[in-house]
Amino acid sequence: MGFLKAVLFILLGYYLFKFVIKMFAPRILGYAAKKTEERFRERFGDFGNFNKQQSQEDDNVIVNQKKNKKNDSSQKVGEYIDFEEID
Repeated sequence: MGFLKAVLFILLGYYLFKFVIKMFAPRILGYAAKKTEERFRERFGDFGNFNKQQSQEDDNVIVNQKKNKKNDSSQKVGEYIDFEEID
């Protein structure tokens, strides 16, 4: 009889825990997300607004590109060595 009561309490506790988690998990996750957002805002401040202001101030864009070198097949790279296998 004691074994059945223990199993019943374990099952009841499991389902009660499952029900409580379903009720409070969205609130807990929402709270955690809000706190994380606050920490990011404290740490980075108005970083996003800074980039927007800077891009509005700098209208001129200068792009420096390296000129591609053409590889000439006539250019001597090295000496060709023919290897032979030794038994």
